[in-house]
Amino acid sequence: MRGRGLAAATVLVVLCGGSAAVADTTTARSARNIIYLQGDGLGLGQRDLLRLALKGKNGRLAMDGLAVTGLVRTSSDDPDEIVTDSAAAATALATGHKTRNGAVGVDSRGRPLETILERAKRAGKSTGLVTTAQVTGASPAAFAAHVPSRDSQSDIAKQYIENSRPDVLLGGGEDWWYPKGNPGLWPDKPGEESRSPYGNLVERAQRTGYTYVRDGDELRNTRANRILGLFANEDMVDYGPDGVGKYAPRVPLQQMARKALDTLSKNPRGFFLFLEEEGTDGMSHENNAHGVIDAGRALDATVAEVMRFVRAHPDTLVIIGGDHETGGLAIENYDASDTDPDQDGPFDIPGSKLRFTVDWTTHDHTGSDTPVTAEGPGSTRLGGTVENTDVHWVMRSASGL
Repeated sequence: MRGRGLAAATVLVVLCGGSAAVADTTTARSARNIIYLQGDGLGLGQRDLLRLALKGKNGRLAMDGLAVTGLVRTSSDDPDEIVTDSAAAATALATGHKTRNGAVGVDSRGRPLETILERAKRAGKSTGLVTTAQVTGASPAAFAAHVPSRDSQSDIAKQYIENSRPDVLLGGGEDWWYPKGNPGLWPDKPGEESRSPYGNLVERAQRTGYTYVRDGDELRNTRANRILGLFANEDMVDYGPDGVGKYAPRVPLQQMARKALDTLSKNPRGFFLFLEEEGTDGMSHENNAHGVIDAGRALDATVAEVMRFVRAHPDTLVIIGGDHETGGLAIENYDASDTDPDQDGPFDIPGSKLRFTVDWTTHDHTGSDTPVTAEGPGSTRLGGTVENTDVHWVMRSASGL
């Protein structure tokens, strides 16, 4: 499915005997706005973990309330590996083309691919990248940069401010914007340091029209139409195993999303916005289920924030997905006699006397399909099982980009 000729429709959930039926209402013929909200590493296991731990056995997350549900195949076009990394997965979503692992915004031969964000910018729409990872990390970068390696983060930052120029850039990763010897605002941990080979890219961004904000208060108070905010030296989440890793970003994803929506929606032509919660992936790499729950709580609060906007702006296509699954997470019944060291828990289920544990099979990514939920013009085409490239073509078709 390439999606260029796909019809756009708005959908409504009708509850029939406890099941959800999707009906076309066609209240908006095309999507003026597109929001792609990603839980990095968010597979079916992570979604079930969040639902059980936060809402109970029969509860519903905010991300469960969207009208359309499907599955996304995630494999990359890599000659050596079947399981994707974040760079190849995000490139497929951003461009509609699969590529090798590690590549950002380029095909498997290194040729640049136009992204949905770049097409939106060319159409006169506003654009934004918001993440609790480094804003130059693989996933956001795939929507607005073109480099052969995801490690070239200063090159990515330079391309942001010189070429793609997203109107809102919020996240971590200030080390890639400042030259060696200039530590920036946030303290470096051992082994970390500022490393831009292009001088002070923050100052360069300011000279080209960006307002630089350094914390939540400055972000809240700015009225600028072009914003750069860097809120950590690298990722905004402190990773580590259970008892060590801590999910406590200095600026919550929900706050960053709210500011991005307020800023980008000023444009009467609409916008494209990429939002990402990185903690669901990083904590899954650490097999830290408590950390996944904390990150997932923030992700679902952001979904609720986005859906408040969408209810008031029905010409918005919103898609919530995961680029890949991380950790091979599985939900299991709690057995006090089970001493498997790979288990986390037990976890209580709200409103129940039941408890469960989480089992992990790896610290890496897996090749599992990931769940996608969507609502708005064109969203019905994401029901069923699709390729990650199809998500791009649905966004293109729904918006006319």
